[in-house]
Amino acid sequence: MQRVTTVRYAIKPDRVDENESLCRAVFDELRAKTPDGVFYACYKEADGTTFVHLFANLREDDAEAVTGLPSFASYQAKLLDRCLTPPEATRLSVQLLDSYGAASG
Repeated sequence: MQRVTTVRYAIKPDRVDENESLCRAVFDELRAKTPDGVFYACYKEADGTTFVHLFANLREDDAEAVTGLPSFASYQAKLLDRCLTPPEATRLSVQLLDSYGAASG
């Protein structure tokens, strides 16, 4: 089974730029390391302060490819201090039937 995780939270308006910078550092490190079978995306809602992260490991039920990155540790270090609403995670163990825009493995 693969793991699919969504995480949604709101950031204090004066900390949005900081949060975005820390998020982008994670993507920079992922691009440098190119872990196989990982899909990771971050979206910002229309309100400008709510973020939604989508993570899928298409090879196995393991988040270490992202959560083990030093940049992810930096991102998470003071996340609750930046938040208006704390992160709410939804984790699913699923088997990919089909997709568009993400490799099926």
